[in-house]
Amino acid sequence: MKLCISLDLPTAKQNLDLVKNITNDELNKEIWLKVGFRTYLRDGKSFLEDIKKINKDFKIFLDLKLYDIPNTMADAAEDISKFGLIDMFNVHASAGKVAMKEVMNRIKNIPNRPLVLSVTALTSFDNDNFRAVYNEDIDTKARKFAIDSFDSGLDGVVCSAYESKDIKSSTSEDFITLCPGIRPFGEDSGDQKRVADITKAKEELVDFIVVGRPIYKSPRPKEIVEKIINTI
Repeated sequence: MKLCISLDLPTAKQNLDLVKNITNDELNKEIWLKVGFRTYLRDGKSFLEDIKKINKDFKIFLDLKLYDIPNTMADAAEDISKFGLIDMFNVHASAGKVAMKEVMNRIKNIPNRPLVLSVTALTSFDNDNFRAVYNEDIDTKARKFAIDSFDSGLDGVVCSAYESKDIKSSTSEDFITLCPGIRPFGEDSGDQKRVADITKAKEELVDFIVVGRPIYKSPRPKEIVEKIINTI
């Protein structure tokens, strides 16, 4: 299991200060950094370069959740893959198999291409609100989205910890599950509905846990990071 830290603070400086704070030569290769929609729109590609300047061992997950017509998604995926800075990015599974296959076909010959995951069901959904949009229960639709993603050649999915084991059973044990909404030691869930702790993530065979607020809201974020890594 790998730790992926969300860089969701209000400014580039705050996020980069956090990255500097958690730098640990023994652990950097174990840490992934998630750059989301807000941060990337505000700070752009140069922010990714600044992360690598702090330490080249940090791996970057660009969390933009691409969702558009197939050709536009593939264009964006190609550009992201050619940055030479991104180790993983994601798309929305609800864009469909045609779009996901187009993405993978477009980047398949790019050397050291990033991992590509699809978003199944946002962890901010509860089942009632999810059904209002997709007309199916979360567990059922997340499994279908995962199978579509697997069949389209993606490397894995973004899902809640509660769907991870079922998704692997329906696809492959090597199919990556990356799970947001992790409160490693039972912290407050905030606006997330389907949260889990590290113990649950282990039980569900999760590959990546995404942790944000429990780290960046702590007065001692480096200690929290080290505690998480020692636990996982």
